Amino acid sequence: MTALAIDTGTGDLLASLDEGVLTLTLNRPEARNAMSRAMIDGLARQLAAAEVDPEVKCLVLTGAGKGFCAGGDVKGMAARGDGTVGDNTIDGAIHLQRINQRATAGKLFKMPKPTIAALPGAAAGAGLSLALACDLRIMASTAIMTTAFARVGFSGDYGGTYFLSQLVGSAKARELYYLSDRVSADEALRLGLANWVCAPDELAAKTREIARRLAHGPTVAYRYMKENLNRAMAGEVDDCLDLEATHHIHCGQTEDHREATKAFVDKREPVFKGR
Repeated sequence: MTALAIDTGTGDLLASLDEGVLTLTLNRPEARNAMSRAMIDGLARQLAAAEVDPEVKCLVLTGAGKGFCAGGDVKGMAARGDGTVGDNTIDGAIHLQRINQRATAGKLFKMPKPTIAALPGAAAGAGLSLALACDLRIMASTAIMTTAFARVGFSGDYGGTYFLSQLVGSAKARELYYLSDRVSADEALRLGLANWVCAPDELAAKTREIARRLAHGPTVAYRYMKENLNRAMAGEVDDCLDLEATHHIHCGQTEDHREATKAFVDKREPVFKGR
């Protein structure tokens, strides 16, 4: 059976449906699949449709080329020099960020269907948050994870603080956020951030194997399993998403964020001033 290609409305996101498995591919390989507005809007639309489409039994989120997702487009931010607000007001930008986060990371987490993140390469910043929002993660042995936010003067977004704290505990999550160190695939497996690690050329096959098992499984039971598992987790994800959105937008107005985006483009270490 040939996979059915789906029009997402943008080249920044590819979609195909094959035997009940919807694969969404973040498609900006030249920018390590950094998020664009078109990508995020397209992802929100596809996730909303997938949630209610009976033909979709399982969802796979992956990245084109050698990366999963580098998170926000830091070079674009530096070029614009407008932080996270642009022509919007701070309150308007916060509201928009909240909507975007709930429609993407929140939807991956709450959708009553199994979701898998397949990482061919780095998952950083908001890209890591999206991966952690999924139920399961499969990593190529060469892939890495990093929160990355501290390196660009951000506090974090797309639910990463919630998902990471649930997976590795508060103390380890603080370490990974504060220091922004890289986590190898083997270390991610040890910490419980990854469920499987395989050779890069085996990632597609391993992902297909797990996704098809889920797509052919008891979908009603999965729906209630997922609700049970989510309700068993302490705290409320929407509260975390909303607080992150507020802090993320405010951080975009700081000198430290502007300095960090400039340093990123200049390929040097940023000098933070705490304001």
